[in-house]
Amino acid sequence: MASQLATSTNKVQKFFDDLEARRSIISTCTQVFTNLSKHFSSLEASISQKSQLIDSNFEALESHANKTHESLDHRENSIPERESAAAARIEEQKEAALADFAKPIPANVELSETLKSLCRKMDSSALLRFIVSRRKESASLRAEIVQAIAEAVDPPRLVLDAVEEFLNSKSAKSGVTDKRWACGILIQALFPETSSAGKSPEFCRRMVGRAADLIELWKGQMDGISEDGAVGAAEAVMFLQMVVGFRLRRSFDEEYLRKMVMEFASRRDMAKIASALEFGENMGDIIDELVKNGKEVEAVYFASESGLTERFPPINLLKSYLRNFKKNATTLSKSGNHSQAALDESSTLELNSIKAAIKCIEDHKLESEFNLDSLRKRVAHLEKSKAERKKSSFVGNKSHKRAYGSSSGRGVGSSSFRPAKAAKFNSYPSLNRRNPPAPPQPSPVSRFSGSFNYPSQTVYDGPTANPYAAAYGAPHSQSPVGLTQHHYSLPSASFGAQTNYGIYDYGNAAPPAYQPPFTH
Repeated sequence: MASQLATSTNKVQKFFDDLEARRSIISTCTQVFTNLSKHFSSLEASISQKSQLIDSNFEALESHANKTHESLDHRENSIPERESAAAARIEEQKEAALADFAKPIPANVELSETLKSLCRKMDSSALLRFIVSRRKESASLRAEIVQAIAEAVDPPRLVLDAVEEFLNSKSAKSGVTDKRWACGILIQALFPETSSAGKSPEFCRRMVGRAADLIELWKGQMDGISEDGAVGAAEAVMFLQMVVGFRLRRSFDEEYLRKMVMEFASRRDMAKIASALEFGENMGDIIDELVKNGKEVEAVYFASESGLTERFPPINLLKSYLRNFKKNATTLSKSGNHSQAALDESSTLELNSIKAAIKCIEDHKLESEFNLDSLRKRVAHLEKSKAERKKSSFVGNKSHKRAYGSSSGRGVGSSSFRPAKAAKFNSYPSLNRRNPPAPPQPSPVSRFSGSFNYPSQTVYDGPTANPYAAAYGAPHSQSPVGLTQHHYSLPSASFGAQTNYGIYDYGNAAPPAYQPPFTH
Protein backbone atom coordinates (compact mmCIF):
# COMPACT_ATOMS: atom_id res chain seq x y z
CA MET A 1 0.00 0.00 0.00
CA ALA A 2 2.77 2.42 0.93
CA SER A 3 4.70 1.64 -2.22
CA GLN A 4 1.62 2.33 -4.35
CA LEU A 5 1.12 5.68 -2.58
CA ALA A 6 4.74 6.66 -3.15
CA THR A 7 4.48 5.73 -6.83
CA SER A 8 1.34 7.75 -7.17
CA THR A 9 3.01 10.77 -5.49
CA ASN A 10 5.99 10.57 -7.85
CA LYS A 11 3.71 10.49 -10.86
CA VAL A 12 1.84 13.58 -9.65
CA GLN A 13 5.14 15.41 -8.99
CA LYS A 14 6.42 14.46 -12.41
CA PHE A 15 3.13 15.66 -13.95
CA PHE A 16 3.47 19.05 -12.26
CA ASP A 17 7.12 19.33 -13.29
CA ASP A 18 6.12 18.66 -16.87
CA LEU A 19 3.37 21.29 -16.65
CA GLU A 20 5.85 23.83 -15.29
CA ALA A 21 8.26 23.12 -18.14
CA ARG A 22 5.51 23.50 -20.69
CA ARG A 23 4.34 26.74 -19.03
CA SER A 24 7.91 28.13 -19.29
CA ILE A 25 8.09 27.15 -22.97
CA ILE A 26 4.72 28.76 -23.68
CA SER A 27 5.82 31.96 -21.86
CA THR A 28 9.04 32.06 -23.87
CA CYS A 29 7.17 31.54 -27.12
CA THR A 30 4.73 34.29 -26.19
CA GLN A 31 7.60 36.70 -25.46
CA VAL A 32 9.31 35.81 -28.73
CA PHE A 33 6.08 36.31 -30.64
CA THR A 34 5.55 39.70 -28.97
CA ASN A 35 9.09 40.82 -29.84
CA LEU A 36 8.73 39.63 -33.42
CA SER A 37 5.41 41.41 -33.75
CA LYS A 38 6.95 44.66 -32.51
CA HIS A 39 9.96 44.24 -34.79
CA PHE A 40 7.84 43.60 -37.86
CA SER A 41 5.59 46.52 -36.97
CA SER A 42 8.66 48.75 -36.70
CA LEU A 43 9.96 47.49 -40.03
CA GLU A 44 6.61 48.08 -41.63
CA ALA A 45 6.46 51.65 -40.30
CA SER A 46 10.04 52.30 -41.43
CA ILE A 47 9.36 50.91 -44.89
CA SER A 48 6.22 53.00 -45.14
CA GLN A 49 8.09 56.12 -44.09
CA LYS A 50 10.91 55.46 -46.56
CA SER A 51 8.39 54.75 -49.26
CA GLN A 52 6.73 58.10 -48.62
CA LEU A 53 10.13 59.80 -48.63
CA ILE A 54 11.02 58.15 -51.94
CA ASP A 55 7.70 59.24 -53.40
CA SER A 56 8.26 62.83 -52.26
CA ASN A 57 11.83 62.73 -53.63
CA PHE A 58 10.53 61.44 -56.94
CA GLU A 59 8.01 64.28 -57.04
CA ALA A 60 10.70 66.83 -56.17
CA LEU A 61 13.04 65.33 -58.75
CA GLU A 62 10.33 65.39 -61.38
CA SER A 63 9.50 69.01 -60.54
CA HIS A 64 13.20 69.94 -60.64
CA ALA A 65 13.64 68.08 -63.93
CA ASN A 66 10.70 69.94 -65.44
CA LYS A 67 12.12 73.29 -64.29
CA THR A 68 15.53 72.33 -65.64
CA HIS A 69 14.06 71.35 -68.98
CA GLU A 70 12.17 74.62 -69.14
CA SER A 71 15.33 76.54 -68.27
CA LEU A 72 17.32 74.64 -70.91
CA ASP A 73 14.64 75.27 -73.49
CA HIS A 74 14.62 78.96 -72.60
CA ARG A 75 18.42 79.14 -72.81
CA GLU A 76 18.42 77.24 -76.09
CA ASN A 77 15.83 79.55 -77.55
CA SER A 78 17.73 82.60 -76.35
CA ILE A 79 21.10 81.47 -77.80
CA PRO A 80 20.74 83.38 -81.07
CA GLU A 81 19.76 86.56 -79.27
CA ARG A 82 22.57 86.17 -76.77
CA GLU A 83 25.07 85.47 -79.51
CA SER A 84 24.03 88.61 -81.33
CA ALA A 85 24.26 90.68 -78.14
CA ALA A 86 27.67 89.19 -77.26
CA ALA A 87 28.99 89.79 -80.78
CA ALA A 88 27.77 93.38 -80.69
CA ARG A 89 29.30 93.89 -77.27
CA ILE A 90 32.64 92.41 -78.35
CA GLU A 91 32.68 94.53 -81.48
CA GLU A 92 31.96 97.62 -79.39
CA GLN A 93 34.73 96.78 -76.94
CA LYS A 94 37.09 96.00 -79.81
CA GLU A 95 36.47 99.38 -81.41
CA ALA A 96 36.91 101.14 -78.06
CA ALA A 97 40.18 99.29 -77.44
CA LEU A 98 41.51 100.09 -80.92
CA ALA A 99 40.59 103.71 -80.43
CA ASP A 100 42.45 103.73 -77.11
CA PHE A 101 45.51 102.18 -78.76
CA ALA A 102 45.44 104.82 -81.46
CA LYS A 103 45.55 107.79 -79.09
CA PRO A 104 47.98 108.39 -76.21
CA ILE A 105 46.66 108.90 -72.71
CA PRO A 106 46.78 112.61 -71.75
CA ALA A 107 48.57 113.53 -68.55
CA ASN A 108 45.54 115.20 -66.99
CA VAL A 109 42.96 112.57 -67.88
CA GLU A 110 40.43 111.54 -65.23
CA LEU A 111 41.06 108.51 -63.06
CA SER A 112 38.01 106.59 -64.29
CA GLU A 113 38.84 107.16 -67.96
CA THR A 114 42.41 105.97 -67.49
CA LEU A 115 41.30 102.82 -65.71
CA LYS A 116 38.74 102.04 -68.40
CA SER A 117 41.28 102.67 -71.16
CA LEU A 118 43.84 100.31 -69.62
CA CYS A 119 41.19 97.66 -69.04
CA ARG A 120 39.99 97.91 -72.64
CA LYS A 121 43.58 97.41 -73.80
CA MET A 122 43.86 94.33 -71.52
CA ASP A 123 47.21 95.71 -70.38
CA SER A 124 47.53 94.17 -66.91
CA SER A 125 51.10 95.40 -66.34
CA ALA A 126 50.24 99.02 -67.12
CA LEU A 127 47.07 98.70 -65.04
CA LEU A 128 49.06 97.48 -62.03
CA ARG A 129 51.59 100.28 -62.39
CA PHE A 130 48.84 102.87 -62.67
CA ILE A 131 46.98 101.56 -59.60
CA VAL A 132 50.22 101.60 -57.60
CA SER A 133 50.98 105.16 -58.73
CA ARG A 134 47.53 106.28 -57.50
CA ARG A 135 47.74 104.50 -54.19
CA LYS A 136 46.98 107.66 -52.25
CA GLU A 137 43.61 107.73 -54.06
CA SER A 138 42.62 104.25 -52.88
CA ALA A 139 39.03 105.24 -52.11
CA SER A 140 38.50 106.59 -55.63
CA LEU A 141 40.23 103.56 -57.14
CA ARG A 142 37.92 101.14 -55.36
CA ALA A 143 34.89 103.13 -56.44
CA GLU A 144 35.87 103.15 -60.13
CA ILE A 145 37.67 99.84 -60.66
CA VAL A 146 34.52 97.64 -60.83
CA GLN A 147 33.06 99.58 -63.75
CA ALA A 148 36.48 99.78 -65.38
CA ILE A 149 37.00 96.01 -65.32
CA ALA A 150 33.57 95.55 -66.88
CA GLU A 151 34.92 97.44 -69.91
CA ALA A 152 37.54 94.72 -70.53
CA VAL A 153 36.91 92.17 -73.28
CA ASP A 154 37.85 89.34 -70.88
CA PRO A 155 37.81 90.52 -67.23
CA PRO A 156 38.90 87.21 -65.61
CA ARG A 157 41.84 86.94 -68.00
CA LEU A 158 42.89 90.51 -67.16
CA VAL A 159 42.83 89.77 -63.43
CA LEU A 160 44.61 86.43 -63.82
CA ASP A 161 47.34 88.15 -65.87
CA ALA A 162 47.80 90.60 -63.00
CA VAL A 163 47.88 87.80 -60.42
CA GLU A 164 50.45 85.91 -62.48
CA GLU A 165 52.66 89.01 -62.63
CA PHE A 166 52.32 89.40 -58.85
CA LEU A 167 53.33 85.76 -58.27
CA ASN A 168 56.32 86.17 -60.60
CA SER A 169 57.37 89.28 -58.70
CA LYS A 170 57.21 87.25 -55.49
CA SER A 171 59.68 84.79 -56.98
CA ALA A 172 61.91 87.66 -58.09
CA LYS A 173 61.30 89.51 -54.79
CA SER A 174 60.79 92.86 -56.53
CA GLY A 175 57.89 95.25 -55.92
CA VAL A 176 55.92 92.55 -54.13
CA THR A 177 54.06 94.71 -51.64
CA ASP A 178 52.72 97.26 -54.12
CA LYS A 179 51.66 94.62 -56.62
CA ARG A 180 49.97 92.61 -53.90
CA TRP A 181 47.93 95.63 -52.92
CA ALA A 182 47.02 96.40 -56.55
CA CYS A 183 46.09 92.76 -57.24
CA GLY A 184 43.93 92.79 -54.13
CA ILE A 185 41.90 95.67 -55.56
CA LEU A 186 41.48 93.83 -58.89
CA ILE A 187 40.42 90.55 -57.25
CA GLN A 188 37.92 92.36 -55.07
CA ALA A 189 36.53 94.11 -58.16
CA LEU A 190 36.17 90.80 -60.04
CA PHE A 191 34.37 89.20 -57.04
CA PRO A 192 32.55 92.12 -55.39
CA GLU A 193 30.25 89.86 -53.38
CA THR A 194 32.09 86.90 -51.86
CA SER A 195 29.44 85.66 -49.48
CA SER A 196 27.17 82.71 -48.96
CA ALA A 197 24.20 84.72 -50.19
CA GLY A 198 25.85 86.04 -53.33
CA LYS A 199 26.57 83.89 -56.38
CA SER A 200 30.03 84.10 -57.87
CA PRO A 201 30.15 84.62 -61.63
CA GLU A 202 30.60 81.65 -63.94
CA PHE A 203 33.74 81.30 -66.05
CA CYS A 204 34.75 79.08 -68.92
CA ARG A 205 36.71 75.92 -68.18
CA ARG A 206 39.90 77.32 -69.66
CA MET A 207 39.84 80.28 -67.26
CA VAL A 208 39.01 78.04 -64.29
CA GLY A 209 41.87 75.71 -65.24
CA ARG A 210 44.30 78.60 -65.47
CA ALA A 211 43.09 79.96 -62.14
CA ALA A 212 43.60 76.50 -60.59
CA ASP A 213 47.21 76.41 -61.86
CA LEU A 214 47.94 79.89 -60.50
CA ILE A 215 46.37 79.09 -57.14
CA GLU A 216 48.41 75.91 -56.90
CA LEU A 217 51.57 77.93 -57.59
CA TRP A 218 50.43 80.50 -55.04
CA LYS A 219 49.82 77.81 -52.45
CA GLY A 220 53.34 76.49 -52.95
CA GLN A 221 54.80 79.95 -52.44
CA MET A 222 52.71 80.52 -49.31
CA ASP A 223 53.73 77.14 -47.89
CA GLY A 224 57.37 78.11 -48.45
CA ILE A 225 56.84 81.45 -46.73
CA SER A 226 55.09 79.82 -43.77
CA GLU A 227 58.21 77.73 -43.10
CA ASP A 228 60.36 80.86 -42.76
CA GLY A 229 57.83 83.39 -41.47
CA ALA A 230 54.20 84.44 -41.46
CA VAL A 231 51.95 84.78 -44.50
CA GLY A 232 50.34 88.22 -44.76
CA ALA A 233 46.70 88.47 -43.75
CA ALA A 234 45.73 90.46 -46.85
CA GLU A 235 47.41 87.91 -49.12
CA ALA A 236 45.58 85.07 -47.37
CA VAL A 237 42.26 86.85 -47.98
CA MET A 238 43.12 87.31 -51.67
CA PHE A 239 44.00 83.62 -51.96
CA LEU A 240 40.77 82.45 -50.34
CA GLN A 241 38.70 84.88 -52.40
CA MET A 242 40.20 83.38 -55.57
CA VAL A 243 39.38 79.87 -54.31
CA VAL A 244 35.76 80.88 -53.67
CA GLY A 245 35.35 83.01 -56.80
CA PHE A 246 36.60 80.33 -59.21
CA ARG A 247 34.83 77.56 -57.25
CA LEU A 248 37.97 75.61 -56.47
CA ARG A 249 36.92 74.63 -52.96
CA ARG A 250 37.14 70.91 -53.68
CA SER A 251 40.74 71.20 -54.83
CA PHE A 252 41.92 71.80 -51.26
CA ASP A 253 41.86 69.84 -48.06
CA GLU A 254 39.27 71.24 -45.66
CA GLU A 255 41.74 71.34 -42.77
CA TYR A 256 44.13 73.50 -44.80
CA LEU A 257 41.43 76.07 -45.52
CA ARG A 258 40.15 75.88 -41.95
CA LYS A 259 43.59 76.65 -40.51
CA MET A 260 43.95 79.66 -42.80
CA VAL A 261 40.52 80.97 -41.82
CA MET A 262 41.28 80.56 -38.12
CA GLU A 263 44.68 82.23 -38.40
CA PHE A 264 43.25 85.36 -40.01
CA ALA A 265 39.77 85.35 -38.45
CA SER A 266 40.14 89.02 -37.45
CA ARG A 267 40.01 90.21 -41.06
CA ARG A 268 36.77 91.99 -41.80
CA ASP A 269 35.80 89.87 -44.84
CA MET A 270 36.93 86.53 -43.42
CA ALA A 271 33.50 85.71 -41.98
CA LYS A 272 31.88 86.04 -45.42
CA ILE A 273 34.65 84.03 -47.05
CA ALA A 274 34.39 81.27 -44.43
CA SER A 275 30.65 81.05 -45.02
CA ALA A 276 31.20 80.83 -48.78
CA LEU A 277 33.74 78.02 -48.28
CA GLU A 278 30.84 75.85 -47.08
CA PHE A 279 32.34 74.21 -44.02
CA GLY A 280 28.87 72.90 -43.16
CA GLU A 281 28.54 71.48 -39.67
CA ASN A 282 32.21 72.24 -38.99
CA MET A 283 31.41 75.96 -38.95
CA GLY A 284 30.04 75.48 -35.44
CA ASP A 285 33.38 73.98 -34.37
CA ILE A 286 35.22 76.96 -35.88
CA ILE A 287 33.05 79.41 -33.91
CA ASP A 288 33.53 77.35 -30.76
CA GLU A 289 37.29 77.55 -31.19
CA LEU A 290 37.11 81.32 -31.72
CA VAL A 291 35.19 81.69 -28.46
CA LYS A 292 37.68 79.50 -26.58
CA ASN A 293 40.55 81.64 -27.92
CA GLY A 294 38.94 84.83 -26.62
CA LYS A 295 37.81 86.02 -30.07
CA GLU A 296 34.15 86.57 -29.25
CA VAL A 297 33.85 89.54 -31.62
CA GLU A 298 34.99 87.43 -34.57
CA ALA A 299 32.64 84.68 -33.41
CA VAL A 300 29.72 87.13 -33.62
CA TYR A 301 30.55 87.96 -37.25
CA PHE A 302 31.04 84.29 -38.17
CA ALA A 303 27.79 83.24 -36.51
CA SER A 304 25.88 86.06 -38.20
CA GLU A 305 27.22 85.22 -41.68
CA SER A 306 26.62 81.47 -41.33
CA GLY A 307 23.16 81.74 -39.74
CA LEU A 308 24.14 80.26 -36.37
CA THR A 309 23.04 83.13 -34.14
CA GLU A 310 20.58 80.91 -32.24
CA ARG A 311 23.38 78.56 -31.24
CA PHE A 312 25.80 81.44 -30.61
CA PRO A 313 23.73 84.46 -29.43
CA PRO A 314 25.64 87.69 -30.25
CA ILE A 315 24.51 89.41 -27.05
CA ASN A 316 25.96 86.68 -24.82
CA LEU A 317 29.20 86.59 -26.79
CA LEU A 318 29.69 90.36 -26.59
CA LYS A 319 28.92 90.47 -22.88
CA SER A 320 31.48 87.74 -22.32
CA TYR A 321 33.98 89.67 -24.42
CA LEU A 322 33.45 92.89 -22.46
CA ARG A 323 34.06 91.02 -19.21
CA ASN A 324 37.16 89.21 -20.44
CA PHE A 325 39.04 92.12 -21.96
CA LYS A 326 38.95 94.01 -18.65
CA LYS A 327 40.48 90.99 -16.93
CA ASN A 328 43.10 90.66 -19.66
CA ALA A 329 44.07 94.34 -19.40
CA THR A 330 44.42 94.08 -15.62
CA THR A 331 46.45 90.87 -15.88
CA LEU A 332 48.74 92.45 -18.47
CA SER A 333 49.39 95.42 -16.22
CA LYS A 334 50.11 93.23 -13.19
CA SER A 335 52.42 90.92 -15.13
CA GLY A 336 54.57 93.95 -16.00
CA ASN A 337 54.71 95.10 -12.36
CA HIS A 338 52.69 98.18 -13.33
CA SER A 339 55.64 99.60 -15.27
CA GLN A 340 55.05 102.40 -17.75
CA ALA A 341 55.46 100.02 -20.69
CA ALA A 342 53.00 97.55 -19.17
CA LEU A 343 50.49 100.30 -18.45
CA ASP A 344 50.79 101.58 -22.04
CA GLU A 345 50.30 98.08 -23.40
CA SER A 346 47.32 97.46 -21.12
CA SER A 347 45.76 100.79 -22.12
CA THR A 348 46.24 100.04 -25.83
CA LEU A 349 44.67 96.60 -25.41
CA GLU A 350 41.66 98.05 -23.61
CA LEU A 351 41.24 100.85 -26.17
CA ASN A 352 41.34 98.52 -29.17
CA SER A 353 39.02 96.01 -27.49
CA ILE A 354 36.40 98.64 -26.69
CA LYS A 355 36.52 100.01 -30.24
CA ALA A 356 36.10 96.50 -31.65
CA ALA A 357 33.11 95.89 -29.38
CA ILE A 358 31.46 99.21 -30.32
CA LYS A 359 31.90 98.49 -34.04
CA CYS A 360 30.45 94.99 -33.67
CA ILE A 361 27.47 96.27 -31.65
CA GLU A 362 26.72 98.92 -34.27
CA ASP A 363 27.10 96.48 -37.18
CA HIS A 364 24.57 94.08 -35.65
CA LYS A 365 22.13 96.76 -34.40
CA LEU A 366 22.47 95.79 -30.74
CA GLU A 367 22.64 99.31 -29.31
CA SER A 368 19.54 98.69 -27.17
CA GLU A 369 21.32 95.87 -25.32
CA PHE A 370 24.50 97.78 -24.39
CA ASN A 371 25.37 101.15 -22.91
CA LEU A 372 27.46 102.62 -25.71
CA ASP A 373 27.73 106.02 -24.03
CA SER A 374 29.84 104.63 -21.22
CA LEU A 375 32.03 102.74 -23.69
CA ARG A 376 32.55 105.85 -25.82
CA LYS A 377 33.43 107.90 -22.72
CA ARG A 378 35.99 105.28 -21.78
CA VAL A 379 37.46 105.42 -25.30
CA ALA A 380 37.72 109.21 -25.10
CA HIS A 381 39.44 108.97 -21.72
CA LEU A 382 41.95 106.36 -22.94
CA GLU A 383 42.73 108.33 -26.10
CA LYS A 384 43.25 111.51 -24.09
CA SER A 385 45.60 109.68 -21.70
CA LYS A 386 47.47 108.19 -24.63
CA ALA A 387 47.91 111.60 -26.26
CA GLU A 388 49.19 113.07 -22.99
CA ARG A 389 51.70 110.24 -22.59
CA LYS A 390 52.93 110.81 -26.15
CA LYS A 391 53.32 114.51 -25.50
CA SER A 392 55.20 114.01 -22.23
CA SER A 393 57.37 111.33 -23.84
CA PHE A 394 58.23 113.69 -26.70
CA VAL A 395 59.15 116.52 -24.31
CA GLY A 396 61.18 114.14 -22.13
CA ASN A 397 63.14 112.77 -25.07
CA LYS A 398 63.81 116.27 -26.37
CA SER A 399 65.17 117.35 -22.97
CA HIS A 400 67.17 114.13 -22.81
CA LYS A 401 68.89 114.89 -26.11
CA ARG A 402 69.71 118.42 -25.03
CA ALA A 403 71.15 117.21 -21.73
CA TYR A 404 73.21 114.65 -23.60
CA GLY A 405 74.51 117.31 -25.98
CA SER A 406 75.50 119.71 -23.21
CA SER A 407 77.33 117.14 -21.08
CA SER A 408 78.94 114.85 -23.63
CA GLY A 409 82.23 116.69 -24.00
CA ARG A 410 85.36 114.77 -23.17
CA GLY A 411 87.68 115.83 -20.39
CA VAL A 412 87.00 117.99 -17.36
CA GLY A 413 85.13 121.23 -17.28
CA SER A 414 81.82 122.75 -18.13
CA SER A 415 80.32 122.36 -21.56
CA SER A 416 80.18 126.15 -21.83
CA PHE A 417 83.94 126.12 -22.37
CA ARG A 418 83.57 123.75 -25.33
CA PRO A 419 81.12 125.45 -27.71
CA ALA A 420 82.22 123.44 -30.74
CA LYS A 421 81.52 120.14 -29.05
CA ALA A 422 78.22 121.36 -27.68
CA ALA A 423 77.18 122.56 -31.10
CA LYS A 424 78.15 119.23 -32.59
CA PHE A 425 75.95 117.21 -30.25
CA ASN A 426 73.15 119.72 -30.27
CA SER A 427 73.05 120.06 -34.04
CA TYR A 428 70.27 117.51 -34.45
CA PRO A 429 66.91 119.27 -34.78
CA SER A 430 64.05 118.14 -32.60
CA LEU A 431 62.39 116.47 -35.61
CA ASN A 432 65.52 114.67 -36.79
CA ARG A 433 64.56 111.56 -38.75
CA ARG A 434 67.79 109.67 -38.20
CA ASN A 435 67.69 109.40 -34.45
CA PRO A 436 64.07 109.39 -33.29
CA PRO A 437 63.21 108.22 -29.79
CA ALA A 438 62.27 104.57 -29.65
CA PRO A 439 58.49 104.30 -30.07
CA PRO A 440 56.52 102.29 -27.51
CA GLN A 441 55.76 98.82 -28.78
CA PRO A 442 52.01 98.05 -28.69
CA SER A 443 50.97 94.66 -27.53
CA PRO A 444 50.76 91.91 -30.14
CA VAL A 445 47.47 90.91 -28.56
CA SER A 446 45.82 94.07 -29.80
CA ARG A 447 44.42 92.15 -32.72
CA PHE A 448 41.49 94.45 -33.39
CA SER A 449 43.53 97.55 -34.13
CA GLY A 450 43.39 97.07 -37.87
CA SER A 451 40.51 94.75 -38.57
CA PHE A 452 37.50 96.22 -36.87
CA ASN A 453 38.31 99.62 -35.46
CA TYR A 454 38.22 101.74 -38.55
CA PRO A 455 35.17 101.65 -40.83
CA SER A 456 37.13 103.02 -43.75
CA GLN A 457 39.49 100.08 -43.80
CA THR A 458 38.77 97.55 -46.50
CA VAL A 459 39.72 93.97 -47.06
CA TYR A 460 43.04 94.65 -48.73
CA ASP A 461 44.35 97.61 -46.72
CA GLY A 462 47.82 96.43 -45.87
CA PRO A 463 50.73 97.66 -43.80
CA THR A 464 52.44 99.40 -46.66
CA ALA A 465 50.29 102.49 -47.06
CA ASN A 466 52.35 105.53 -46.09
CA PRO A 467 50.81 108.88 -46.96
CA TYR A 468 53.67 110.73 -45.29
CA ALA A 469 56.55 109.47 -47.42
CA ALA A 470 56.47 112.43 -49.80
CA ALA A 471 56.53 114.94 -46.95
CA TYR A 472 59.99 113.72 -45.92
CA GLY A 473 61.37 113.06 -49.35
CA ALA A 474 61.44 109.32 -48.83
CA PRO A 475 61.10 107.03 -51.88
CA HIS A 476 57.90 105.06 -52.30
CA SER A 477 59.64 101.74 -51.70
CA GLN A 478 60.98 102.78 -48.34
CA SER A 479 59.94 100.59 -45.44
CA PRO A 480 56.65 101.84 -43.99
CA VAL A 481 57.68 100.66 -40.55
CA GLY A 482 60.67 102.93 -40.50
CA LEU A 483 58.65 105.90 -41.68
CA THR A 484 56.02 105.29 -39.09
CA GLN A 485 58.68 105.34 -36.39
CA HIS A 486 59.88 108.70 -37.61
CA HIS A 487 56.43 110.18 -37.53
CA TYR A 488 55.70 108.71 -34.15
CA SER A 489 58.10 111.13 -32.51
CA LEU A 490 56.52 114.20 -34.07
CA PRO A 491 54.03 116.39 -32.24
CA SER A 492 50.42 115.54 -32.93
CA ALA A 493 49.75 118.96 -34.49
CA SER A 494 51.90 118.15 -37.51
CA PHE A 495 49.58 115.33 -38.59
CA GLY A 496 46.27 117.16 -38.70
CA ALA A 497 43.45 114.75 -38.01
CA GLN A 498 45.41 111.60 -38.82
CA THR A 499 45.62 109.28 -35.82
CA ASN A 500 45.23 105.86 -37.40
CA TYR A 501 48.26 103.67 -36.76
CA GLY A 502 46.29 100.47 -36.45
CA ILE A 503 47.16 98.97 -39.82
CA TYR A 504 50.85 98.69 -39.03
CA ASP A 505 52.53 95.99 -37.00
CA TYR A 506 54.90 97.71 -34.62
CA GLY A 507 55.78 94.45 -32.97
CA ASN A 508 58.23 93.67 -35.80
CA ALA A 509 59.64 97.18 -36.15
CA ALA A 510 63.41 97.48 -36.17
CA PRO A 511 65.01 99.40 -33.28
CA PRO A 512 66.16 102.95 -34.01
CA ALA A 513 69.70 103.55 -35.11
CA TYR A 514 70.36 105.80 -32.12
CA GLN A 515 70.17 104.41 -28.60
CA PRO A 516 70.50 106.84 -25.64
CA PRO A 517 73.52 105.98 -23.50
CA PHE A 518 71.69 106.57 -20.26
CA THR A 519 68.19 107.08 -18.91
CA HIS A 520 66.90 109.48 -16.32
